[in-house]
Amino acid sequence: MPLFHYRAIGPAGDIQQGDLDAPTLTDVAAQLQRGGLIVLRIDPAGGGFWRLSFDFGGGQALRRGELVDVTRELSAMLGAGQDLDRALKSMVETAGNKRVGAVLTRLRDQVRDGAALSAALAKEPKSFPKLFVGLVRAGESGGDLAGTLDRLAGLLERQRSLTAAIQSAMIYPCILVVAATGSIFLLLTRVLPQFVPLFAENGVALPPSTAFLLGLGNVISNYGLLGLVVTIAGVVGAKILLDRPGPRLAADSLLLRLPVVGGLVKDVLAARFSRTLGTLLLNGVPLMAAMTTVREIISNRVASEAVGKAVESAKNGQGISRALAAAAVFPVRMTQLLRLGEETAQLGPMALRAADMHEERTRIGLQRLVALLVPAITILMGAAVAGIVSSLLLAMLSLNDIAQ
Repeated sequence: MPLFHYRAIGPAGDIQQGDLDAPTLTDVAAQLQRGGLIVLRIDPAGGGFWRLSFDFGGGQALRRGELVDVTRELSAMLGAGQDLDRALKSMVETAGNKRVGAVLTRLRDQVRDGAALSAALAKEPKSFPKLFVGLVRAGESGGDLAGTLDRLAGLLERQRSLTAAIQSAMIYPCILVVAATGSIFLLLTRVLPQFVPLFAENGVALPPSTAFLLGLGNVISNYGLLGLVVTIAGVVGAKILLDRPGPRLAADSLLLRLPVVGGLVKDVLAARFSRTLGTLLLNGVPLMAAMTTVREIISNRVASEAVGKAVESAKNGQGISRALAAAAVFPVRMTQLLRLGEETAQLGPMALRAADMHEERTRIGLQRLVALLVPAITILMGAAVAGIVSSLLLAMLSLNDIAQ
C-alpha cells in the first residue's frame, strides 16, 4: 500500500506532519479529516528528496508551485483561527527547503515590524507578482484575508493547471521531432558515406539523388556546428527583436491569425483574462484597477491593446464588453458572457463562467492539435527516411546492373 506524507493543522492550531499508508491520496485526506485535522498538503512519501535535490542553486525566489503551496497553506492557517505572525512562524519552521524558508522569514520579520502583509509581499517582487499583492491588499481592506488567499490559491492552481496541460500536450510532438531529426542526421552522416567506397572501387557514378544526399551529409558534417551556432544566434536575435514594441505587435498579430494555433491562443488568452478579472472583481477590486492589473499580465500585445481600449470605454461609461468585441481579439462567447454580466450586474461571476468554458475549450483544442501534429510529423519523418533509403537502393541497383 502506498505511503503518503502529510501536513495538517491540529485541533489546537498546531502543525502536525507524518506518514500514512492508504490506497489513494483521497483516502489519506478523509482519514485526516475524520481525526479533526485540516489538511494542508499530502505528497507521496519520498517526494521531498527529489524536491530538495532540485533546489540547489535555485536562487531566492519562490517557484510557481511553491507559491501555490504557500498561499494555500497560509489560507488554511488563517482560516483555522491562527494569527498572521504565528502562521508565518509555523510555515518557516516546516518549510520544504531553505529558499522557501528564507522568503517566509523575510515576510515574517517585516510583519513583526508592523508592516501589512501586502506591503511585505510587495518587497519580494520576484516571488509575488503584482496581481498577488493587489489581491492580498484588497483582502486586507475587506477584512477577509483568509478567504482572499483561498480564492487566490484557486486562481494560481488554475493557471498552473492550464500551463501544465499545454506543456504536457507538446511533449510527445517534440520527442517525435527530435527522433526524426536524429534519424535523418544519422542516415546522412553515418550510413550513406559507408557505401561511397563500394561505388568508387567499381567506378560507378552515383545517381543524382544519391549524390545530392551525400553532398548534403558532407555539408552537415563539416558545417553542422557552425549551423547550430548560427541558429542559436538567430534565436537570441529574434528574442531581442521581439522585445521591441513594433516587431512584437506584428508577431503577436500574426500568431492570432494562424490557422488552428490562432484559435487555441485566443482561448488561452480568454481563459486567463476572464479568470483573473473575475477573481479580482469578486475580491472587491474596482473594475478600473482590475482591468489595469489584467492588462499587465497579458503577454500578447494585441490583446493588451484591446484591454486598454476597453479600459477607456469603461471610463466613458460604455462598459468593457463592446470594446472587447469590437477588437475581435477574444472569442465571441467570452464577450457575450461579459456583456450579460454587465447587464445583470454579475460581471465577476460571468467572467469566471467564461473562464471555465475557455479553459475546457483549450484542453479540447490541445487534444486536436496533438492529434494533427503527431500523424503529420510521423508522415514527414517516414517520407524523409523512405526517400533516403530509396535513393540508396537506387544506387545499389545501378551497381548491380553494371555487375551483370
